[in-house]
Amino acid sequence: MDLLPDSAPLATKLRNTLTRYHSIADSEWRLAKKTKDATVWHKPSEEFSGYLYKAQGVVEDVTNRIVDHIRPGPYRLDWDSLMTTMDIVETFEENCCVMRYTTAGQLWNIIAPREFVDFSYTTTYEDGLLTCGVSLDYGEVEPNFVRGFNHPCGWFCVPLKDYPSHSLLTGYIQTELRGMLPQSAVDTAMSSTLANFYSDLKKALKR
Repeated sequence: MDLLPDSAPLATKLRNTLTRYHSIADSEWRLAKKTKDATVWHKPSEEFSGYLYKAQGVVEDVTNRIVDHIRPGPYRLDWDSLMTTMDIVETFEENCCVMRYTTAGQLWNIIAPREFVDFSYTTTYEDGLLTCGVSLDYGEVEPNFVRGFNHPCGWFCVPLKDYPSHSLLTGYIQTELRGMLPQSAVDTAMSSTLANFYSDLKKALKR
């Protein structure tokens, strides 16, 4: 059995990486998809041969409630149509855990169901919150699943200055789905998945 990492240095490194992504100049991003709920851009990832995606949209709710719906916990499975199971494997402290989750097949099952084991960390950022994660090579892979790998990912959620009951939600996602997949299928799926994430989240927050 692989050993779980020391949480404190991993959390610090993860936060620093996401903060760096958050300062990348607008000119480096290329538009991938735009919907009424979100805009998605991408650029080549520094971590692997795919893309780092940036998604952004305004969500009508307070920061804490939005992040409670995104980070590991009871809300996420209720509304995220892509996530099929989620288990907390280890809790280090209130804002830091390791979770194992599975995702549904996509694109008429061209992309088969995946499983991930992620280290997750939530912390303050400016007037809001950052919830971020990275995959670990930990534990046995479940039968009938391909083990995917999330390179450093995260969601910055900050209240709008003039409308504190609204929040700007900005996500950075770079998922290596692994398995034998055409890159074009992965790119199509990622842009659509991120746009749908916003519309599904907004519906869940209105319940």
